[in-house]
Amino acid sequence: MRKRLSPEVINHDRRRIFSAAAMGIAAAAAAGVFPYPTMAATADEIRPFRVDIPDDQLVDLRRRIAATRWPDPETVNDQSQGIQLAKIKPLIEYWGTDYDWRKVEAKLNSLPQFVTKIDGIDIYFIHVRSEQPGALPAVITHGWPGSVLEQLKIIDALTDPTRHGGLAEDAFDVIIPSMPGYGFSGKPTSVGFGPDHIAQIWAKLMKRLGYTRYVAQGGDWGSPVSNAMARQAPEGLLGIHINLPAIVPPEIAAVLAVGGPAPAGLTEKERATFDALSAAAKMGNRSYAVMMGTRPQTIGYALADSPVGLAAWMLGHPGFSMWTYNSDDPEKSPDEVLDDVTLYWLTNSGTSSARLYWETGGRSPAFAGAEMTSEISLPVAITVFPGESYRAPETWARRAYRNLIYFHEVDKGGHFAAWEQPTIFAQELRAAFRSLR
Repeated sequence: MRKRLSPEVINHDRRRIFSAAAMGIAAAAAAGVFPYPTMAATADEIRPFRVDIPDDQLVDLRRRIAATRWPDPETVNDQSQGIQLAKIKPLIEYWGTDYDWRKVEAKLNSLPQFVTKIDGIDIYFIHVRSEQPGALPAVITHGWPGSVLEQLKIIDALTDPTRHGGLAEDAFDVIIPSMPGYGFSGKPTSVGFGPDHIAQIWAKLMKRLGYTRYVAQGGDWGSPVSNAMARQAPEGLLGIHINLPAIVPPEIAAVLAVGGPAPAGLTEKERATFDALSAAAKMGNRSYAVMMGTRPQTIGYALADSPVGLAAWMLGHPGFSMWTYNSDDPEKSPDEVLDDVTLYWLTNSGTSSARLYWETGGRSPAFAGAEMTSEISLPVAITVFPGESYRAPETWARRAYRNLIYFHEVDKGGHFAAWEQPTIFAQELRAAFRSLR
């Protein structure tokens, strides 16, 4: 009698075969050759993808930059009127002359990239499997004005931890999808593609990839998407890690909404978080969210027509406020900033990405009530980065997430944590999910 293999052995073998196939596809893609014929997608089909922007689009970008009509300088000595002319102009001049998109294009094409249609829309994703057996799959979600480029630095540290100070048993398979309306994913032509729906799409993607157990991670929009996944608790999801947690209690959110004073009885850390959120609201730090949450089509005309308008709109996000946009800081280089802006420009996704804010009315992801964290029973892990727009107090975090299994404050990093501090970020994911393996 033939010996029957266990489901675990069968699944492991499938993963090894899939991994070899994926690497072969990536190599073929880099050479401009695909092992599969190009044809219309069928149900559940996963197609290889290669980035290949036509030269004429890059020439047009430079032409538009050269034709920029600049506004007068701001009349204040800070960023209270928006991104300062003296700060953005050198970056734009570099963008229109010496910046080379082909470098990041080659970086993307060195990775296994795929597209698959889920719920009627093409989903682009990077999928790198670890060579370590038993690696834990992690689906990692970007935000706005970020992209999949945020996570490129963490891929090797997660898939091959032994080269980065970790243990072999800490390895991850890494899945980095681009949200609908962003990057190389398809653009929704109807409403209904908010965080809850994206969470469902991610669960279908993980199932399609053959995973029966996995974790999810997210910052910025990736946090509401990961929260939604944890609420929905699809089969196989073990837990989530977030670095922009929804921790503000409903009664505190109500005070912030009307610009009221801090309630009595807050701890020192709670008061610091309240003050930061209150000051941000009064300074208009989320004005971009108000506009995109109410009139994304209106701002979209400028974002689609002017590369400088797009760059200024994106770089006005408070997550970029401490970035220098020059070579003084290698982790925040001009090329990295422009890679992200150029991706939005070349895919004409300024408007389609903005509609995600309209889907949620531009609400803040910091509020526990709006994110319905009380409905989450799966394990939740949180890392607090000091440069984030608010520093989550552990007291509020434990109140918001009743199954909080990991809470840690690190000493470096900001809103784009994986982008800014990839080593720390990878260490945090290893520690956060170690108990779930």
